[in-house]
Order: sequence, then C-alpha cells, then structure tokens
Amino acid sequence: MTAAAASTVTLPSVIPVFPLTGVILLPGSNLPLNIFEPRYLQMIRDAVTSDGLIGMVQPRVPESEDPHPDLYPVGGVGKIDDLVETGTNRFAIRLHGLARFEVREELSTTTPYRQVHAGWDRFRDNPMNPDVSLVDRRQLLATLSGYLEHRGLDADFDAISEAPDDVLVNTLAMIIPFGAPEKQALLEADSVGNRSEILGTLLKMALIEADPTNTTNLH
Repeated sequence: MTAAAASTVTLPSVIPVFPLTGVILLPGSNLPLNIFEPRYLQMIRDAVTSDGLIGMVQPRVPESEDPHPDLYPVGGVGKIDDLVETGTNRFAIRLHGLARFEVREELSTTTPYRQVHAGWDRFRDNPMNPDVSLVDRRQLLATLSGYLEHRGLDADFDAISEAPDDVLVNTLAMIIPFGAPEKQALLEADSVGNRSEILGTLLKMALIEADPTNTTNLH
C-alpha cells in the first residue's frame, strides 16, 4: 500500500488491539506477524471481513505475568496488507502502518480480543512528508555499526545505509530489540528527526552499558 492510498483510509473510533511487548508499528512501515493464539486468530478473521485494521500496542507488563495487563497510552494502527494461512489455525500477516493513536479507553466487549476507543487528534502522521531535518545520518550509521558489531548481529548494512532517512530511522526503531519503555519513547517521538535523536542515544547507552571503556563511534 502506498502512502497516498493509506491516507484515504477512514480511521474508526473503535479498533481491535494486539498487545505485544517490544513491538511497535510506525506509519509507512511494515510489520510481519505470525498469528496462532485463538483470540488473535479470531481478531484477524473479524478484521478481514471489515476494515482490515489492527492496532498494535504494548502492555505495561508482559502478558505472561498478567493475563490482562494495562496498556501503554499510545499505539500504532495498521491495515492487513497480506495474509497467508501457514498451517492449521496459523496465519502469517503483514500490517502496513497508517497512523498512531491514543488509547482513550478500553471497551467491554464479547470478543475474545481487546478493543479500545482510539483518539487520532494528537498525531497527524503523514508518511509522504516526514520531518527528517534533525537526522544526523552519518552519526546514526556509525553508532549502529558499533552496536551491530558488539551484539554480533548480522545485517545487510549496505541496504540499511541506502534507505531514505525516514525509512532508516523508523525501521531501526521497530527492529532493534530495546525494552518496552524505550520502544514506547521511539513510538511517541513527535517527528522522525526527534526519533532519530532518541534512537542514537539508546544505541550509545547500550554500547556504554556493555563496555564502559569503549567510546568508539560515540561522539
């Protein structure tokens, strides 16, 4: 789905939500998911017969510790762009991010999955005109290189480095395994530029925590 097509989608006041720790969805980005829990299988089935929209939101504590955890106040909504049945009661889907939303209240429902009243006024996301004025691309890539090397992560750095600024920042914010509070800060950043600054700081903090004597690529 193109950004232009996404901008024509009507965003409803009530959306189903998929609480998942460490996972955020940003406008214009794609999120692959494997669905197997019965309640979320039902959510997907219901979504594809209506508007195809799913809200991704982080729980404040993992669901394994609390079966009905409180939710962070901001999430991202996406439209199901692709759905493949990969086995008995298993779906592989791809969500295309449309916008961020505020969780105004959780609704009492008869569905096995959770639904919320979503507010759209706080965020006016426009993937076609991202604010990248504050992105220090050279510094971000240098810090990222150090982080990947330290973590022993294998990545197609050439492909990463060729991505446009907004795609680079948003993709890294989604895929790097930070904790839930850090992920939430990246999600709620008011611009791509500010998100880039937060991302760079988090990468530097991770490197310093791992090796306080290593200052390579931190300036």
